Amino acid sequence: MPIPMRTLGTSGVSVSALGIGGSSLGDIAYESEALRIVHEGIDGGITFFDNAWEYHDGLSEERMGRALRGYRDKVFLMTKVCSHGRGRDVAMKMLEDSLRRLQTDHLDLWQIHEVVYDNDPDLHFAPGGAVEALTLAKQQGKVRFVGFTGHKDPAIHLKMLSHGYKFDTVQMPLNPFDYTFRSFHRTVVPEAQRQGLSVIGMKSMGGGGEAIKASAITAAEALRYAMSLPVLTTVSGMDSYDVFKQNLKIAQEFVPMRDAEMAELRTRVSGVASDGRFELYKASKIYDAAVGRMMHNFPPTTELPA
Repeated sequence: MPIPMRTLGTSGVSVSALGIGGSSLGDIAYESEALRIVHEGIDGGITFFDNAWEYHDGLSEERMGRALRGYRDKVFLMTKVCSHGRGRDVAMKMLEDSLRRLQTDHLDLWQIHEVVYDNDPDLHFAPGGAVEALTLAKQQGKVRFVGFTGHKDPAIHLKMLSHGYKFDTVQMPLNPFDYTFRSFHRTVVPEAQRQGLSVIGMKSMGGGGEAIKASAITAAEALRYAMSLPVLTTVSGMDSYDVFKQNLKIAQEFVPMRDAEMAELRTRVSGVASDGRFELYKASKIYDAAVGRMMHNFPPTTELPA
């Protein structure tokens, strides 16, 4: 069965309901394996490819750029600007870096990465801020669609959306645990729908698959649940060929969960979901980028002093 395709807003542009996360491509020891995942993903029906300027100091974008030689017109390519509160000029320089690394003259989607600090919306919307870079990049024809991402607090997403800016997309963690703990599903998704934004899901398995390793849920349950939500696509990090084949099979055989099935799964995991143990990106800084931490006066690493 083919992977379902879904349409971005009213644009008429369709993308696959499963996307490949760019960060994980930099985790793979051998570049040949990363390129194989991209090529077989495209052959298997995946068209949505995620990345970010800062993933592995640019390695993830560079690998994806090499992998997409001869395939660029077959995919919907997204990367993220990692200004972390810095302004338009920094963002536009990062855009040029990303285009060079990805070996393309335009992005299908450019998103502000990791909006996770309380003052990030104010910084991004300030005069000369990163939001101005989104507008300028669209005007220059270097970007087709724009959005923002974050994993920390639904209130921060809602603050970004309160400005009334014409974002096309918004990306957030969506999984069965999210419904119980600081829920993006229950707060941000309805507002995004009201404004006509397409929602991009991520962290379907808790970011690092901790819930799978703890046998709290299976990979198939987690991914099916996430793909059954009202999302454009679910971006999945696949740090090995075996994980890629597993997720590709789930997507190719995808049957949406019924509402009752989803509710039962949420209830089943609610006990372990309630303290955030499988969503540490919401409750700690261990998933936050080092540059973002430094820009907000936090230590660049989470290691405790000796």
